[in-house]
Amino acid sequence: MARIKPQALLQQSKKKKGPSRISVATTVIYGIVVVGMVLFIFATCRYWSKRSKLHMEDTLSAVEHDNSFGDSRDTKKVDIPRYAVISTSKGSITVELYKEGSSPEVVEKFVNSCLKGRFKGMFFNRVIKNFVIQGGDDDSVGTTEDWTSKGKHYSQLDTSLKHEAFMLGTSKTKRDGGRFDLLITTAPIPDLNEKVNVFGRVIKGEDVVQEIEEVDTDEHYRPKTPIAIIEVTLKRKI
Repeated sequence: MARIKPQALLQQSKKKKGPSRISVATTVIYGIVVVGMVLFIFATCRYWSKRSKLHMEDTLSAVEHDNSFGDSRDTKKVDIPRYAVISTSKGSITVELYKEGSSPEVVEKFVNSCLKGRFKGMFFNRVIKNFVIQGGDDDSVGTTEDWTSKGKHYSQLDTSLKHEAFMLGTSKTKRDGGRFDLLITTAPIPDLNEKVNVFGRVIKGEDVVQEIEEVDTDEHYRPKTPIAIIEVTLKRKI
């Protein structure tokens, strides 16, 4: 048997015991994997953090909305919008609400009626030229007979009057089921407070009011062609 030289035996022993070298390619692959894991963890944390923030904002928004149009018994906490846009089959009428007027409870009732969609599909059931246009669901003739005689008298007056044209109001007559009618004056009317709670004024769409005023009516001042309120939208700014 051939003898192995001591020098060759030493080199062979070093090859067996010495640590193996890691290739550059393997290092790069490990680095990419680590970076990918770090980016994945970061993206996951950011996603859940953002989702949690959006959920919190939605919750706060819902709470603020409930507080804005909450219990009408606490008038100081109700956040009444400043404007309302009445969309009709003849066009849009923008009104400014008297939030700090003499009848804040009427404004709140109007706002609650808007939120419940009670004006959608409501018709203008009375149109008295040089007096008012009225939208409501009460079609009884007797409710406006007294108004008619006064309207004819008022249209002939030229003295200084209490109320201007294009005022928004509702009749003081108590209605069952939370019903709420809308009135817009088309001429100055004195002593309007006897019959109507005024809670706003038209600031845009006077031409639409006048167009409705000019429609043909029957002997009871009901429009021959239906004129509907499509919806009423509340706005804080216009």
